[in-house]
Amino acid sequence: MNPQLAVMASIRGGVFTRADARACGYPDADIDSLLDTGCWRRIRRGTYAAQRSLMLVTDEVLHLRKVYRVLRAGGPNVFASHQTAAALHALPVWGLDLTRVHVTAPDGRSGRIRGGVHRHIRDPVGSGLQLWNGLRMASPARAVAEVAATAPPASAVVLADAALYAGLVSKRTLKHAVSSLDHGNKRALKVLDQLTGAASIAESRLRLILATAGLPTPSPSLPPQADDPDFPAEGLWFPEERTVVDFETRFPFWCEEFEPSVDEPLPEPQAADPDGPQPVEHCRISWADLDDPLTVADRIRTTFTRAARRTGIRHFDLARARM
Repeated sequence: MNPQLAVMASIRGGVFTRADARACGYPDADIDSLLDTGCWRRIRRGTYAAQRSLMLVTDEVLHLRKVYRVLRAGGPNVFASHQTAAALHALPVWGLDLTRVHVTAPDGRSGRIRGGVHRHIRDPVGSGLQLWNGLRMASPARAVAEVAATAPPASAVVLADAALYAGLVSKRTLKHAVSSLDHGNKRALKVLDQLTGAASIAESRLRLILATAGLPTPSPSLPPQADDPDFPAEGLWFPEERTVVDFETRFPFWCEEFEPSVDEPLPEPQAADPDGPQPVEHCRISWADLDDPLTVADRIRTTFTRAARRTGIRHFDLARARM
């Protein structure tokens, strides 16, 4: 089950319809095959469920179920927006406030919070809106732009990285969406300047910490020991510093399989150069470590220094010289 269909299953309490599956990219032949092989099972006519599924009632699931009720009762001019729209697009809402459902409408009291619903007023409602499988919502680009203008930068960067990786947006469509905002444009543009090209929440957070601390940009190539069973599969390679920063692969992003982005295809990781420099140090960063960016940056700097001592290579740290 792809993440988009998982959103619909969350909304409907663990089941989904054939129309849901079609809207999420499954042709009828694939639906029938999944039913015939037992991967999906019929609950009643036209309604299915995954054969093996564990539906955890998380804050995100409760948020999705609530926005479904709000949209059904809100009329044709009420659209899910901000992080609420992002959740409907199956994008990660790490670090975002899900205690309120965000909608945008052309009338009412702006900013009014009633029953856990935050109402944003725009008249006209603006561009970048869509109707998908009966749900009225902001497009992925508009949702990312709205979050970038209002949410903590780290969470907004993770969301934008995920949308790019999934092929739901491009840098061009994101910039256009930011230019259409009625406020927060400068703040949102700063987020777009910090996009990392990561493939998971953990990697996005780590790359943002590196950039904020003024540390070198990792190589696009895979670490030379990426296939070594003694080391994690995910790592950032710093050839000049002869260091690999290993991190836990937490919450990988999904990639849009049905309508991939054609204007900005995802770059394939470059293979390690067997004749290039080999790492002499590894710095391991856990998921919990990412909650303390200053400590992470200091540990990586210390590892760079230790590698320099072992190799006799000295590097001038411009970031420290400015401190």
